[in-house]
Amino acid sequence: MLFADHPVVLRGGGDLATGVAVRLQRSGFPVIICELAHPLTVRRTVAMSSAVPAGSVVVEGVVAQRVDTTEQAVAMRGSGVVPVMVSPTLPTLAAVPRSVVVDARMAKRALDTTITDAPLVVGLGPGFVAGHHCHAIIETQRGSRLGRVLWSGSGDPDSGVPGGVGGGGRDRGGRAAGAGVVWWA
Repeated sequence: MLFADHPVVLRGGGDLATGVAVRLQRSGFPVIICELAHPLTVRRTVAMSSAVPAGSVVVEGVVAQRVDTTEQAVAMRGSGVVPVMVSPTLPTLAAVPRSVVVDARMAKRALDTTITDAPLVVGLGPGFVAGHHCHAIIETQRGSRLGRVLWSGSGDPDSGVPGGVGGGGRDRGGRAAGAGVVWWA
């Protein structure tokens, strides 16, 4: 099997999705990232989603570049540069042929990804049920199962608590008191 013959579409370009993109790109898979017009990424300096506002970004030596059309994305994939296109919905299979879809949006619940989106569909994190929403789930909860591939059932539920860093846990995150817009400085 030649990896170059199996294009991958990543839904989301946040930090975990970027880790997946870097690994797949280095392994020889052609990758396209679909991202929102205003990415929800928190760890922006290590996320390919940052290519949406910046035009391009380099993470772990891999270049990601914003493209404006599916045609540009398809033409660029496999070139050594990861195309990032604004596409809140998954492009049709005819527009963007693929062997694999990875839903790495970390929504903590299943959204609109279906098991029929590609021959292999993988979900990252909680909310997915293998055999229903996707073929496999990658466990993202810190602990002994982190990174495990689950071919049946579901991953650990969302704990609602950020992973501990430097002794901090729940207090590491903040919640807005109401709806609004955040402007990054």
